[in-house]
Amino acid sequence: MRKFSVKDLTLAAAVAATYAALTMALPGPSFGYAQLRVAEALTVLPFLFPATAPGLLVGCLVANLLSPYGAVDVICGTAATGLAAILTMKAPNRWLAPLPPVICNGVIIGAMIAWYEVGFTDKFWATFSVTGTGVALGELAACYLLGGLLLKGLPKISFFRDRMTPKGLA
Repeated sequence: MRKFSVKDLTLAAAVAATYAALTMALPGPSFGYAQLRVAEALTVLPFLFPATAPGLLVGCLVANLLSPYGAVDVICGTAATGLAAILTMKAPNRWLAPLPPVICNGVIIGAMIAWYEVGFTDKFWATFSVTGTGVALGELAACYLLGGLLLKGLPKISFFRDRMTPKGLA
């Protein structure tokens, strides 16, 4: 494993700031049953640039400080994004790279919202089916549509191409 360089730290910080700023600028669709968090498009970046994973984690943590779900979203939301970033880094190709955030957030955030709304009662699974689906659909749009544009466009820019992993260039 190579060392985390100053360039890596700078990239991670830029991603953290961008993620937090996008989420804070659009708080309405960023939280809730059916969320379309535009910043989640950035969760595909670890496929191309592994150094962005810590930045996504920090950016999500900062953004979730504004969550209407409080500390539970700071913990669960940050964990979901961190897990998704690690799995995205390990994705075998760019078509599967957006899938980990869709699954992780659909399951973890869907369950978190269901628990927050109804607790672990007999209504949990019905509520989870609605919240998990809503979150996963928003993630699907953010990661495959917007994130897909990043995955396709960034390798065409020489500035970024020189900093990518080899599989990101394939």
